[in-house]
Parts: sequence; structure tokens; C-alpha cells
Amino acid sequence: MGLRDTFHREWTRFKWRAIWSWRGWLDCWRNEKSLMQWVWANIASAALAMVLDLTGGERALILALGILILAAELMNTAVERTVDYISTEEHDLARRAKDLASGAVAITAIAAGVAWVAILIG
Repeated sequence: MGLRDTFHREWTRFKWRAIWSWRGWLDCWRNEKSLMQWVWANIASAALAMVLDLTGGERALILALGILILAAELMNTAVERTVDYISTEEHDLARRAKDLASGAVAITAIAAGVAWVAILIG
């Protein structure tokens, strides 16, 4: 197998991963209000980061943490859907799994808030 074949195979894999990722994003965007809310919160946060007199590193931190909140929300949605697929019955472990995934989103959002506070108070 030559370099060209390897490149083609890896490019094809990358292309499909990008397609599946985009499909997942769109599905979450269309069906999960919480993702939309976090996107709008990130737009406001990014706008503020751009107009304030921040360093490049501070801006990068704020923007990166906002993106991590979105990633956490996507994972939260994946956990919720997986639990719901397995069973729609009330179960303590199912509730706990969903609460843990939601907690991960909250912790990520708190990290972004802490970064904002640290940046603003210097």
C-alpha cells in the first residue's frame, strides 16, 4: 500500500467523521433548546471578549471554554438519548446518569464563569 492509498483512506475516514459530527450537531441544534441557549450565551460572551481590552490569551481562554461548554452539552444530549433508548422506565441509575451528564455541563460553564471573573478582577 502506497502513500497515495494511505492518504486517500485517511482522507475518506476524516471526511466521514466530519459528516457524522455535522449531522450530530444539526440534530442537537434542531432538537435541544439547551444547545441553542448555550450558543447564544457564547455569542454574547465572545462579543464581550472582543470589545473589552483583553490579551490574546484571555480571549482564547474565554472562546475555548465556550466551545467546551458546547461539547459538554453535546455529550449530555448523547447520554440522555442513550438512556432513553435503553428504557423509558423510571430508574434511579438512569436519573443519576442524566444528572451526572448535566452536571458536567454545569461544571464546564462554571469554569468559564471563573475564567471571566479572574480576567475581569485581574
